[in-house]
Amino acid sequence: MQTAGVDALTINEAAETTGWSARMLRYIESIGLLEPGRSGSGYRLYGPAELQRLSTLRELLDEQELDLGEVGFALRLEREPRLREAIELWLAAEPARPEHVRTDDWLRFEQEKHQRLLAASRPTVENQPVPTTMEIA
Repeated sequence: MQTAGVDALTINEAAETTGWSARMLRYIESIGLLEPGRSGSGYRLYGPAELQRLSTLRELLDEQELDLGEVGFALRLEREPRLREAIELWLAAEPARPEHVRTDDWLRFEQEKHQRLLAASRPTVENQPVPTTMEIA
């Protein structure tokens, strides 16, 4: 197949050529690390530039001992300034005991806060909490 006059490979041909599976190529695309061209019929087309990116991506992962999710997250940090700022603030923040909590109650206070957050995030059926496996046993 061709795109803009340049030879290109289908996803299965690219998978065979690069050693990435077709499923991983779709994942790489879904997290924004590569955007292959498309044929008029909508098939993914991998040209020389995409094949080179896939090769250098594998080298990056191996050299830096990373996984694809980490590189995808790094891309999100680059593209989403609010996310980057929120993480930078969290990393810089020092734990601080709320003024209304006594020092000897701080651990209990945090445990109870987390239990409330977990309970609030559980799915419900008609406003009744769905029991967890531990609650059933």
